[in-house]
Amino acid sequence: MIGNKNILITGGAGFIGSHVVRTFVNKYPDYNIFNLDSLTYAGNLENLKDVQNKNNYKFLNGDITDEIYINKIFKKHQFEGIIHLAAESHVDRSISDPIGFAKTNILGTIILLNAFKNLWFNNWLGKSFYHVSTDEVYGSLGESGLFTEKTSYDPNSPYSASKASSDHFVRAYGETYGLPYVISNCSNNYGPNHFPEKLIPLFINNIIEEKPLPVYGDGNYTRDWLYVLDHAIAIDLVFHKGINSQTYNIGGFNEWKNIDLVKLLCNLMDTKLSRKSGTSKKLITYVKDRPGHDLRYAIDATKINRDLGWKPTVTFEEGLAKTIDWYFDNSEWLKNVTSGEYQNYYKSQYN
Repeated sequence: MIGNKNILITGGAGFIGSHVVRTFVNKYPDYNIFNLDSLTYAGNLENLKDVQNKNNYKFLNGDITDEIYINKIFKKHQFEGIIHLAAESHVDRSISDPIGFAKTNILGTIILLNAFKNLWFNNWLGKSFYHVSTDEVYGSLGESGLFTEKTSYDPNSPYSASKASSDHFVRAYGETYGLPYVISNCSNNYGPNHFPEKLIPLFINNIIEEKPLPVYGDGNYTRDWLYVLDHAIAIDLVFHKGINSQTYNIGGFNEWKNIDLVKLLCNLMDTKLSRKSGTSKKLITYVKDRPGHDLRYAIDATKINRDLGWKPTVTFEEGLAKTIDWYFDNSEWLKNVTSGEYQNYYKSQYN
C-alpha cells in the first residue's frame, strides 16, 4: 500500500460505511484506508467492488468486540485516525436482541477506544477518534422544536440506549485520558446499498414484488431524512476540520411523516413500473405499533453549516429518484441480500 497515514473505518462494508470508504479511498490517495467489518447480514463487500483493487484500500475481516484481534491490528497498522461506524442499528432488532446491541455498540466501542488509547497515550498530536452516532439518542420530540448539540440525552429503545452509552464512553475517554475525539449525530439516511430492513429500501422491494407495505401505528411518526452521499461528505468534513471534543449534528432539514413518505414513494414507483396511478398505495397495510416508538426526530444542523460550511446538496425528491433507479439497476444485489436469513427475519417481524 502507498502513503503514510493509516485510517481505520469500522463497519465499512455496511450502508453508510461503504459510502464513506469509497469517498476516502477516491479522494485521499495518500491515505491507507483500512475497512474493518465482520460481515454480518448488513455488511456486503459487493458494496465496494469498485474500489476493492485500489492500492490504498485494504479489507480487514474482524469483529470490534474481539479485543485480542483489535489490539493486534492496532499494533500492526498504527492507525492514526479512526472513523467508527460499526454498529447494530435497527430498532426493531434491538427490541428482540438488546444484549447483542449492548455488546456490539457499547463493548465494541470501548475496545476500540482502549486500543487507540494504549497505542497513542501521551502522543496524541495529529490523532483522532471519530464516533458516528445517531439522533435517536436524544429521544422523541413533540410537534415543534429541533435536536441541537446541547439537547439532553433521552433514549427510548435498546438501540438508542446503546448508542447513547457509546457516546458517553467516547466523551469519558476524552476527559479521563485526553483522547482526541469528535462525535456526530445524524438523522435517517437513505440511498444506494441500503439493506432492506429499513423503511425506504423495504418498501421499494415490496412494491416491486407487490407485497404489503407494513406501516406502524397510524403512520404519523415523523423523521428527518438525509441522502447518504451528503452524510459521507459531512463525515469527511468533520474528520478533517471538526474541533476536538465537539459534537456536530447532521440533518437534512427534511421532515416527513412516514405515511406521507410512503405515499410519495408509491407514486414514484408506479411511474417507474408503468403501473396505473394509485396501484402501489393499495399495498399499504397498517400494523401493530412497535414498543417505545419515538414520535418525531428533527435535527438542527446549524452548527456544522456555520462552522464547517456543510449543507445537504440533494433534495429529497432527487434522492428518492436516484435511490429507486439504483435498486432497479442492481436487482441482483437486492435479490441476493433478501434471500436466506432475511426472509426468516421479515416473517417474524411483520407477519
